[in-house]
Amino acid sequence: MVEIKEYRGHIRNHRALCAELGIDDALPREEREMQILQAAYAAWGTEMGNHLYGMFAFALWDPEQNAMVCIRDQFGTKPFYYYLTADGKLLCSTMIRTIMEQDGFVKQLNEKMLQYYLTMTYVAGEETFFVGLKKLMPGRCLVFKDGKCTINRYWKPEFHPDTNPTLEQWADEIHTTMQQMMAEVKEPDETAESFLSGGVDSSYVLALSDAKAANTCGYEEERFDESVLAKQTADLLGRTCNRCIVTPEQFFDIVPYVMYHMEQPLGDASAIVFTIGCRETAKHTKLCYSGEGADEFFGGYNMYARAAVYGDNLKNFYVGNTNIMKEEEKQRLLLHYDPTVLPIDLAREIYAENEGADPLSKMSDVDIQLWLEGDIYLNVDKMSTAAGLEVRMPMTDRRVFDIASRMPSCYKVAEGQNKIAMRNAAAKVLPEEIAFRKKLGFVVPIRMWLADERYNADVRRLLQSDIAAKFFHMDEVESIFREYIEGNSDLWRKIWTIYTFLVWYEEYFVKR
Repeated sequence: MVEIKEYRGHIRNHRALCAELGIDDALPREEREMQILQAAYAAWGTEMGNHLYGMFAFALWDPEQNAMVCIRDQFGTKPFYYYLTADGKLLCSTMIRTIMEQDGFVKQLNEKMLQYYLTMTYVAGEETFFVGLKKLMPGRCLVFKDGKCTINRYWKPEFHPDTNPTLEQWADEIHTTMQQMMAEVKEPDETAESFLSGGVDSSYVLALSDAKAANTCGYEEERFDESVLAKQTADLLGRTCNRCIVTPEQFFDIVPYVMYHMEQPLGDASAIVFTIGCRETAKHTKLCYSGEGADEFFGGYNMYARAAVYGDNLKNFYVGNTNIMKEEEKQRLLLHYDPTVLPIDLAREIYAENEGADPLSKMSDVDIQLWLEGDIYLNVDKMSTAAGLEVRMPMTDRRVFDIASRMPSCYKVAEGQNKIAMRNAAAKVLPEEIAFRKKLGFVVPIRMWLADERYNADVRRLLQSDIAAKFFHMDEVESIFREYIEGNSDLWRKIWTIYTFLVWYEEYFVKR
């Protein structure tokens, strides 16, 4: 029988799988899921990923084939890494630090990734900041046998618009499917709470759930504080709301903790707030819902409104959720700039896969395969795990994406509206003022905090450090920071992206 070497996740369709594979569904969750993985491999081999719905990453040993088989879920909600040692051994885990602790791992910085990072603010694609350490990308199966790795793709996003259904029919299908997701996402004996922002996604999940409490983060600065809207939503739905007010002192103090547990640098400032939210939430529950996935599936970002303008030019340049530095800026800034290392290289294969799709579908596909995996899901997994909290995301599911993949783009974005069909679905259980509320984003007042000498001492320390001098032209770093301090607040993201890399580097290459 195969041996499960490592597994993290939650298999949603366990009832159907247990019935099909002859497993007692009444078993404790951990034992049940181990048996599901073993029986699924016996039944379907390396194609077993196509039969699993939910969040998962695992490695199993097949003694008959003398092979290690590693599979990651379709969207990459759970991370998975692998490394081949000099003597031909495979090291693999859902945690980078676990691999680093094993014999044969050689820690060496993959400096090329810094060039991508300064544009994207997250680690996109299969390479990591450690030489030789790779991510198993979503929807892939890795087989290690006879000293060689073979990677096959068992699933990928595809778009096939169906123009027949009406808007109301699309909304009905979304709503029916989401009701199914909520029935599967939790065991009957489990108690869950829910994360809540001022937006429609988390509000919809809360409305459909049995969670009695919502959790939200806010700030003393009123214009950034979505927690007021979240509290109003919770009140309307008859749920209690736990508000965590994040201070700038908390925010900056926790950055090293975040970069250490993230295991790779992440320049998304909202990740710091999410970390604080996870730690607060874990004080009163160990299970929480969250609404990730809907924006990328159903057209939730403001930039998607420009999709038609980009048109066929999309295959020539990277357009994604983050695009912080242009090549000429990085060339001035980096000591070791390589003109052959371009963000478009990470997106080129994705554009080729969806050559016949419309521009919005192409943009969504890039975000689904790069941004969700490299930023959003990484943040949710790493920071919730560090806090001892399990987060489940009902909207991230192949069955939800299947609807989005068939939906024409006009039901996603049109005439200044976004997530049109999804908002109509949410309106079945939410007041219209919530279902059709304009997307605010997970805003953080860091634009102001970063310039305040009361809080930015560590930022200034690292920007002027010997560590920074290893990678950057210091006069350029100083110039960017000075211009920001003098009033060009739009530069905050460049400062933050540089700073988070330096914090991460210090954690992994200086302190340890």
